[in-house]
Amino acid sequence: MNFKNIIKLSVICFAFGNLSAQNLSAQNPWPQTNETAKPWTRWWWMGSAVDEKGLDKQLTALNNAGFGGVEIVPIYGAKGFENRYLNYLSPEWMKMLQFTTNKAKSLNMGVDMAVGTGWPIGGPQVDDQNAATKMIVQTYKISSGEIFSDKIVLKDEKQKNLKTIKLDVVTAYNEKNEAVVLTDKVNADGSLTWKPTSGKWMIYAVFAGKTLQKVKRAAPGGEGYTLDHFSPYATKDYLKTFDNAFGNSNYGIRSFFNDSYEVYNADWTPDFLNEFKKRRNYDLGLYIKYLVGNEENEIAGRVKSDYRETLNELILNNFTKDFTNWAHSKNSKNTNQAHGSPGNLLDLYAAVDIPESETFGSSVFDIPGLKRDTADIQKSDRPDFIMLKFASSAANVTGKKLTSNETFTWLTEHFKTAWSQAKPELEQVFLSGINHIFYHGTTYTPADVKFPGWLFYASTNFVPENSLWPHLKGLNSYIERTQSVLQNGKSDNELLMYWPIYDQWASPKGKDVTFKVHNVEKWLVPTPMYENLNKLSKMGYSLDMISDKMISESKLENQKIQVSKDGSAYQVLIVPELTYLPESTLKNIIDLAQNGASIIFQNEPKEVNGNFERDRRRTELKSLWNQIQFQNQTGNLKMASFGKGKIVVSSDVAKALEYFKIEREKLTDTGLKFVRRQFDGGKYYYIVNHTSKEINQNIPLNFTGKQVTLMNPENGDYGLAETQNNSVRVQLKSGESLIIKNTE
Repeated sequence: MNFKNIIKLSVICFAFGNLSAQNLSAQNPWPQTNETAKPWTRWWWMGSAVDEKGLDKQLTALNNAGFGGVEIVPIYGAKGFENRYLNYLSPEWMKMLQFTTNKAKSLNMGVDMAVGTGWPIGGPQVDDQNAATKMIVQTYKISSGEIFSDKIVLKDEKQKNLKTIKLDVVTAYNEKNEAVVLTDKVNADGSLTWKPTSGKWMIYAVFAGKTLQKVKRAAPGGEGYTLDHFSPYATKDYLKTFDNAFGNSNYGIRSFFNDSYEVYNADWTPDFLNEFKKRRNYDLGLYIKYLVGNEENEIAGRVKSDYRETLNELILNNFTKDFTNWAHSKNSKNTNQAHGSPGNLLDLYAAVDIPESETFGSSVFDIPGLKRDTADIQKSDRPDFIMLKFASSAANVTGKKLTSNETFTWLTEHFKTAWSQAKPELEQVFLSGINHIFYHGTTYTPADVKFPGWLFYASTNFVPENSLWPHLKGLNSYIERTQSVLQNGKSDNELLMYWPIYDQWASPKGKDVTFKVHNVEKWLVPTPMYENLNKLSKMGYSLDMISDKMISESKLENQKIQVSKDGSAYQVLIVPELTYLPESTLKNIIDLAQNGASIIFQNEPKEVNGNFERDRRRTELKSLWNQIQFQNQTGNLKMASFGKGKIVVSSDVAKALEYFKIEREKLTDTGLKFVRRQFDGGKYYYIVNHTSKEINQNIPLNFTGKQVTLMNPENGDYGLAETQNNSVRVQLKSGESLIIKNTE
């Protein structure tokens, strides 16, 4: 082999060795790094039992190991150390926070902080009114001629001491499904002043109750009810506690963090009926049985779709946007994990400064010798590449510079995780478009507490007491080099995939629908969108997802679809196989085509979403579709020129992309994986070999440029590449990675 013009990349992924630098006439290609390019770590303050000596010692150790910042999350305390606990946000606690940010600044490190302790968000400032709310449904029967002798009062003993419980709606249905709203017929004592004149009736009474869920793993001073994310008042009232503690300062906090939505059974808010009528244009009271009952028919699915869409709008506007505005009022950013919530994850991620995803469990890799003991692994969970792309898609489409990730949650048990296991998990996160790693994580330990220090039960153990700690600098340096590239420029994905969320919301089963990291096999994996994303990614296409709201904000710039002037631009919008599509979204898509966009539909949309004026809206959907005059093409494909653009219908999306002459990256035929970014004057390829074999050959690239530089993120080596006919010579052992910089 000729080594004159190519770097031999031979760092084994299990031991971060050092190669001699080989600068073969190439200028140093590595972007300048800062604290953001380095990995950060979630930093648990157990019982907030911190002091200056311990904070100084651990921050210094983290800095020496190559960390760029910490994310403070106070949690429950260590037994036997109760006399050291500090109450969350107390003057003593704020003093330790100020010491932390000052010390971190002196080390060129950053500090983020959770707006709460434990998870999910909540605390002592959350009163009954602002606590997470749920529907409590009671049913009664009555026939004509009968006097209703029962009382419509809440029977749940756990709720009776709460002063905020109220009766929201009472609706009666006869055998013909005719409905009568009786809420104003119920007296203060629960008696009903109504008698049916004929038939048998079922009465549904819906109370606004409370979930009674409290913050899990709360720190001292952080105990209390979880928050009602749908209330227009709850978030604002909750954050006033932080205003009182912080005053006019942000205490040096870069970004305020909120953990994943894990609020169980929260499916209501006290003003939901009014919000529903305002947003969906009809009275939910007349359809309440279809929401709370067990019928699985079309009308139930449509009513539930409207209900779920309303929950989505409430959490977006009353929690997420308010949280962002509050952080900005402190001259800080905010970070939010949208997953788990009953809303459109793309819009929720996009509404914050730093969208954050999460990995949970362990992935299977074909790298020879990589240890994976199933006894140490959470068996039901695994990181999913497509799930990770929800956060990065929102960031790429709307122009966010950073997408973060809570990484290594339950990768293995404590003291059993090799850094070789961590590396491919990291790479999978990078390949999904994420560029800001947060380890999960590091537990604060006082300076005088001996081995093994304090431990957090669900984390991979990134602490100085870990025997592998002296070797962590190698892994962190790898992350720093990689992220310096992945935080540079913009994502260079060429395709947009619409998320047909109304197909998810139209299910007649259950009430709220939550999109969790931990059960993607139920809500994500079975969908045509998931199948398409997986297939096209493996073929060498690069994709992001897009929501209805994002489509409505899209414009055409140089024949490409762009949502934000700071966001990426895309060549094609793909609408995967679906049943429900709002007529407003179809109109927005057609408008994009009119202005020059290329659109692919996998099938003709069949139905509009929701229950309001569905016949009129269905007619409008059909009318819009019939405007498109398709011509049959070869290969089960129909095409229509529409304005300046084209619309194609094909069950085979790959064939449709060939029709549009969208080139895939053929390097994936070797089994290599990649993510591509563009910068002023060229493109980066981050390439990983997760196959079981060594790759030693020329690989084709869609863009090579005038100068091609190979960069080894494992040790920082670089040199000019050997190129031939738009291909680049690479040598990658199983488990290795490299970066190719192509300069115009």
